[in-house]
Order: sequence, then structure tokens, then C-alpha cells
Amino acid sequence: MQLSEQERVRRDKLATLREMGINPYPAAQFDYTHTSKQVKENFKEGEKVVVAGRLVSRRIQGKASFAELQDGEGRIQVYFNRDEICTGEDKTLYNEVYKKLLDIGDFIGIEGELFTTQVGEQTIKVLDFQLLSKALKPLPLPKKDREGNEYDGFHDAEQRYRQRYADLAVNPDVKEIFKKRSALFTAMRDFFNAQGYMEVETPILQSIPGGAAARPFITHHNALDIPLYLRIANELYLKRLIVGGFDGVYEFSKNFRNEGMDRTHNPEFTAMEIYVSYKDYNWMMEFTENLLEHCAMKVNGTTKAKFKDHHVDFKAPYKRVTMTDAIIEYTGFDITGKSEEELRKAALDMGLEVDETMGKGKLIDEIFGEKCEGNYIEPTFITDYPKEMSPLCKEHRDNPDLTERFELMVCGKEIANAYSELNDPIDQRERFEEQLKLAKKGDDEATEFIDYDFLRALEYGMPPTSGLGIGMDRLIMFLTDNPSIQEVLFFPQMRPEKKKVELTEEEKIVLELLKQESPQELEAIKSASGLSNKKWDKAIKGLRSKDQATVDKTDEGLFVKLL
Repeated sequence: MQLSEQERVRRDKLATLREMGINPYPAAQFDYTHTSKQVKENFKEGEKVVVAGRLVSRRIQGKASFAELQDGEGRIQVYFNRDEICTGEDKTLYNEVYKKLLDIGDFIGIEGELFTTQVGEQTIKVLDFQLLSKALKPLPLPKKDREGNEYDGFHDAEQRYRQRYADLAVNPDVKEIFKKRSALFTAMRDFFNAQGYMEVETPILQSIPGGAAARPFITHHNALDIPLYLRIANELYLKRLIVGGFDGVYEFSKNFRNEGMDRTHNPEFTAMEIYVSYKDYNWMMEFTENLLEHCAMKVNGTTKAKFKDHHVDFKAPYKRVTMTDAIIEYTGFDITGKSEEELRKAALDMGLEVDETMGKGKLIDEIFGEKCEGNYIEPTFITDYPKEMSPLCKEHRDNPDLTERFELMVCGKEIANAYSELNDPIDQRERFEEQLKLAKKGDDEATEFIDYDFLRALEYGMPPTSGLGIGMDRLIMFLTDNPSIQEVLFFPQMRPEKKKVELTEEEKIVLELLKQESPQELEAIKSASGLSNKKWDKAIKGLRSKDQATVDKTDEGLFVKLL
């Protein structure tokens, strides 16, 4: 393992501490009396306190030092004075341990007394301290110039996502995002629980991937010797519980879809789904807008939120627009009664990319997604979807070509989806069979399975029910003004991290030439490098072994190519 100079120095300090009989990673519990927030909110001059946290800054001035300690709730200033800490002749604890062997990033515990500095800063005067954990790698803390301006902060998105632990430690605003995420889940739970609905858990490993149109992740159960699928949705299991007699159930579920990644999609995401018996989608619309108004207030203290250049208000009620009217408004095309070929032609005329595998439902979805969706900024319910788009949704009571479904659009994105649930087992079987036809036609998002156990459950009878699904990651994006889903996930999926390759000076020369042009004729780049035959051979061999370059033989000769 290649260590930096700072990392080597910290390991030397670690060894010195152990030689002095100081355990840099003590096992004993450390009982603190206050957090930084509690100290500030209940500050009493002269009060004795015990605090713990990470050392994040210090200014040593001889026998005195001001420093900052950071815990889970913020930062507090602490004051080290050699003679207050070391009251006898032995000044080792201050002169050696504190000044020389502690580093920024170390965790320490402090016993001290509260006082206010001459400039009015609430501070803890340290009477004693102990090392709780030695940090062997320096934190990527921002630096400040003489004017107090910060620079060299830890802002590279890829590094922040890969090293979220460091990101949280040095960027306080990031921690606030996840506190709000937690507040959102709590607010939603409280809203449901207050109405008597029960939180449940359903399987993540499923024998049939159902409840949505998506490509699943596949695994294998060795003991049962059967393929299993990571959950794409929990809908069908929650409906089974309604069949079983629960009047209202909800679940925050981790779902997995083996599809593309972008700023609003992650293959692993969190959804909330709730199902309430004896309700329909009209009731669910009102329920949803009241729920989101409640959540916005609990998370931000206001129903208003800013997202990129948009300002939205989650206060109920929300506008309602049918899908047919939305498409007419933004394209002039009426989808009512149109055949698959008519829809495909219309989509092509609109400049959309469509193919023969797409049925009516997917064609309509493509038209709406490309031409209409982005226009809905304020929370808007898009209602009454064509039947082909909603295989689990009840037929509309007034129009057999439509379903009783809505999606909630905010800032041009869908964040909620709800139905009057289909509870006719014969109709449901026919819808599943139609999905099979689409799958055979080549639609890789149509379900390839019929969940016969779910059909059996419906045959026992499911009461009229309405269900709602909300993408929790996307909702918190809107409530915290984060345009990237990776910002609101602690550990988003990333490509494997490339290990840093150490190159010799000769290898660097050749690599720089290849970055300017690749491939290059071998003799030409060898000449341009200015290396001797021996050094050239060694450099090329090294670059090939480190997978940085390759030498290809062609009819025109030997060429060196950058990998």
C-alpha cells in the first residue's frame, strides 16, 4: 500500500503513542454529558461539562491553543492551556501529546468548564482530555486564506459519493440533506399511523418480479435451487394483505431495477406504497395532497420549495388534468380511440424514437413523457390513463378505454402513482396475458410472468381498494433542491474505482505523447520520446503490464495505442 507523507507521519505518531502507554483506540465507554448543541443552547458560565468529538481545527500559540471540536450536532470552540491541563511539573500531556501527537481528524474526549472569550465566543476551557480514536488519513478539509475565504474544498462529486464518510465529516450542508431525509420518513409514518394504517414488511427476494414494468436483477437460491429476483415493486404483496383483512397497510421498500442510471434514476431506490380498502383514486388524490403538504411543513417548515430555477408550493389542493387533455394541449393530437399504428405514426410525426416492439401503452407513454411531462412544474395530478398503460389498475367507471389512475407531476417529473386497484381476478388475468404478448413482441419492460398466486388471492376477494406509490428519493430531491439523486443517497451506485497507477518518469513521457495522439507509429513515438533503447523498452513493457498502452501489429507496421 502506497502511503502519502502525511499518512506515514501519522503512523509514526501512532507508534509513539503506543510506546508512551497511550492506547489510540481505547475500548472503554466514554460518557459525555453534553453535545455541542446542548452546550450552546443551555450555556452557563462556569458549568462543568464532558464532551466528545472530532478535532477539526486548532491554533497553537505556545502554551495555549484554541481549537474546534465537531460532533454529530455541530462544532464548539475549546481552549487548551498547558498549565490548566498539566497542573504539576510533568507537561507531557500538553507539550507532547496535544501539540505533537494529535492531528486534525482525531477523536478526543474533553472534561472542561464553560466560559466566554473576550470576543463573546462560547468556549470550553479544557481541564483534561483523552484520545479516543487516532485518524491515520487526513480529512479533505477546506483551507482558508488570510481574508477568511475558503478554497481547496472537498467538492468533486465522484469523490464525495465514493467517500461519503469524508463528505459528511467535512461538508456540514450534506449532513443536513440526510437529516431532512430522515424527517421526511418520520413525517410520513406519523401521518399514516395517526390514521390507523399499519407499517409492514414484504419480501425483497421474490420468485416472480411483479407490481411494475421493469427489468429485474436475477439471483439464485442455492438451498432451494431456484432463480429469484430482487424486488421491483411490493404492490402485489401489499394487496395480498388487503385480501387477508387489513384495512390499510404501507411499506417503505428498497426496490431494484436493472436499468439505466442518470440524475434521477438509481438501480436501488426507496419507494413508499400504501393501500387502503374501500377507497378509490379520487379519495387518494386528496389524501396525497394532504400528505405532501404535511411532509413539506415537517421537513422545511413551509409548504414552499425551490428546485433548480423553479419555485413550487405543496399546499393542497393540486391541479387535475386528464392524460388525454394533456396530450391535446401540448401536441394537438387526440389519443382517444386511436389504434396502435395511428399512435406510432403520430409519435414518428412528432419526431419521437419508436419501434415495432412498442404497444399502445408504451407509445402513449412516450408521447406524454417527451411532449407533456416537462411542462408541469407546480404539483399536478395527471389522471385517467389509457388501459394499455396500467395493467394493475381498475377500468374507469365512465370510459372502458381508460383506467382510474393518476400520477403526480412536480417540476416535470413524476413523484407519485396511484390507482383504484383492479380487484376483478378475470380482468386481471386477461391484463397479465396481454403483458405476456408484449414481452414476446420484444418489450423488455413488459412482464414475462403471470403471478398465479396473486390471481388466486384475488379470487378469494379483495375489497375496493386504492393504492399509492411515492418515490422517496425523488421527493427529497425536490424538498432539498438537489437536482441529482446521488446527492440524497448515502451510498449511490458507482462504477468500480480505478486504482491509481504509479508510473516511472519514462512511462509518463510516453503516456503524455499518447494522450496527444493515439495510436502512433512505434518508431515515430520512440523518436519523439528521446529515450534510449533500453529505457524505451522498459517504458513500453511497463505501460503494457499496467494496462495503460498496447502495441498492435498492422499491415502498415507497429503502432502504440493508448488504452
